[in-house]
Amino acid sequence: MAKLYPDSIQNLIERFAELPGIGARSAERMAFYILASARDEAMSLAIAIRDVKKNIRACKRCFNVAEHELCHICSDYKRDNGLICVVELPRDIIALEKCGGYNGEYHVLQGRLEPSAGVGPEQLRIQELITRVAEPEVREVILALNPTTEGDITATYLIELISGLDKEVIITRLARGLASGTDLEATAPSSLEYALKGRQRV
Repeated sequence: MAKLYPDSIQNLIERFAELPGIGARSAERMAFYILASARDEAMSLAIAIRDVKKNIRACKRCFNVAEHELCHICSDYKRDNGLICVVELPRDIIALEKCGGYNGEYHVLQGRLEPSAGVGPEQLRIQELITRVAEPEVREVILALNPTTEGDITATYLIELISGLDKEVIITRLARGLASGTDLEATAPSSLEYALKGRQRV
């Protein structure tokens, strides 16, 4: 079969096709959109990709995405550092922040327990969470994990660890108004606000 595209275009199509949710046809359209764009516009995309890989790191306190040692939430002195909301991924923080009903801090586990996929406690930021919870000012931990089987397993594991600490800490979970199997990022802000305000002690 004859080659359809020059190597540079074919390479760009293949790179776009590696992105989640992008099929071959969409990858072709994106590649030709870039080709038809002004040079400055196309290069600005390339620079943005370069900068995000160069500048973004994990916050040293909560493991959210950050451009400095601390993310914008951990460096905000107006946040209540007695509340820690535990999430699986940084994008879950965005979903919760959009609802506008929370003023505490976060802790990103960087995933969830999935033994079948080889993800155990050592692969997650669990020990760092326990260290933070042991700090004197922490009074409540909110488990805002996705309502999936893996999320529930992770929550149960965390409850056991936190309950074993030599201090009184309130542990709560989001109200069960969230559809089972859904991700927080796909949930309407109003539903998340209700789930957060209606959190229940465990």
